[in-house]
Amino acid sequence: MPIESGNSAAARQVKQKRKSHTLSIRRTNSSEQERVASQREMLEGQGAMMSAVCEEVCVQSVEDSKLPPSIRQTLLELFGQIEREFENLYIENLELRREIETLNDRLTAEGQTVDGGDLSKGQLKAKASHSTSQLSQKLKTTYKASTSKRSNSFPRKAVGARNFNMGSWELWGGDSWIVSSFKTTTSRAVCQLVKEYIGHRDGIWDVSVTRLQPVVLGTASADHSAMLWSIETGKCLLKYVGHAGSVNSIKFHPSEQVALTASGDQTAHIWRYIVQLPTPQPVTDTNQMSGEEEVDFSDKDEADGDVEGPNESPTIRIPSTTLKSHQGVVIAADWLVGGKQVVTASWDRTANLYDVETSELVHSLTGHDQELTHCCTHPTQRLVVTSSRDTTFRLWDFRDPSIHSVNVFQGHTDTVTSAVFTVGDNVVSGSDDRTVKVWDLKNMRSPIATIRTDSAVNRISVSVNQRIIALPHDNRQVRLFDMSGVRLARLPRSNRQGHRRMVCCTAWSEDNPICNLFSCGFDRQAIGWNINIPALLQEK
Repeated sequence: MPIESGNSAAARQVKQKRKSHTLSIRRTNSSEQERVASQREMLEGQGAMMSAVCEEVCVQSVEDSKLPPSIRQTLLELFGQIEREFENLYIENLELRREIETLNDRLTAEGQTVDGGDLSKGQLKAKASHSTSQLSQKLKTTYKASTSKRSNSFPRKAVGARNFNMGSWELWGGDSWIVSSFKTTTSRAVCQLVKEYIGHRDGIWDVSVTRLQPVVLGTASADHSAMLWSIETGKCLLKYVGHAGSVNSIKFHPSEQVALTASGDQTAHIWRYIVQLPTPQPVTDTNQMSGEEEVDFSDKDEADGDVEGPNESPTIRIPSTTLKSHQGVVIAADWLVGGKQVVTASWDRTANLYDVETSELVHSLTGHDQELTHCCTHPTQRLVVTSSRDTTFRLWDFRDPSIHSVNVFQGHTDTVTSAVFTVGDNVVSGSDDRTVKVWDLKNMRSPIATIRTDSAVNRISVSVNQRIIALPHDNRQVRLFDMSGVRLARLPRSNRQGHRRMVCCTAWSEDNPICNLFSCGFDRQAIGWNINIPALLQEK
């Protein structure tokens, strides 16, 4: 037998090792494939089992359901869409919150404060803020509709509806401050909170100040009442409870102690009042805060509990005049110059002009395609401006008795929440599209100034002397701008002071030495502010 050489023996050992290794790899791959196949079979078995269970449940549901198949399928599709939409909102909210936490940690490490301008640099999506604005408008509309149809015979039901809507607002409205498009300015106006007027049991839609002595503050609330307050003491002087629905606006006669209120009960009331101011008390000195300093965005709401109303104040239950020609909620009303006529705006898409002495309907102003949201009259001329959800506002001219012209202003992309006159030939309009526009009555084609904000704008007001625009926002803020669109200040807001809910309206009273600006909101309170206007304009 031949003897193998050493080299051939080594080569054969190498071949045997390779063959053994290949067989080992094949066995390993085979076992892995078997394991994967086993898992796949297990999953398929579970899936088949789940499908069988689902099929059995569906069959049982079909047998139990009395709905037609088409309606049942439509409902399933709608619920699926709702689930997907909430899932997308939830994921987007988590992403936004993570980015905010990252920015806060970075700014805290750098020793800086958080401002809207810094947050916008983090590439936060404006879609979230816009969705919040749209949803808040739906909540407002639903809330007004529910409160306008309430009956005083069902107080428990009214409270339940109120808490549901306000709870929804707290859930969704709290994040609207995330995205901000305001430019950072160097203005440092001193804005001081002076007095809080607390007594309403529901959100306050409107606030107004009398034009003659004694000067008192008026508020209109969804609790079916209007109240007159002492500006100095914060005490309720009188309560009007003649409406059967939400009181949506209040305006005072230019030369008499007469008030005009509009309500969800489809009427407007004119009622006389007599008040006696209490002895003024010294105003407590509170810490002054700059309108631009950092605020605490806490959702703490100390006014959520039931507030005991001012039981000792006089009450008026019957109006002097009732104006009832509308077929829907009367959302606003105002006096024409001279006080002999009033105009009302309604959700029935019309505005009515009434004679005060006879209570007769003089004109019905038609043309808007959707519900009206506000109306305002010129302080010195027979001009009326009406706002609507159809994204327009209209100017009605009654200066010539034989011709009643109308002009349509188109410049917004969402509901026009209010449009007001200024002294001169300007109109300022605010919208849920988060913009405020200044218009020249002599050139209606395009606005002369545009203010872009981070939240829906509600009922604005313009000061008479200095023409400063006060913007109440859905996101609980109140900001001041001049007529050219320059931001002047932001009123201080924290968990200790300021509004804790949506701010519905603002009203100026420049001649008042104590409070020259008032605001009201869904937190059931009105607030009196002292704005240092000279310092405001000096830093302009």
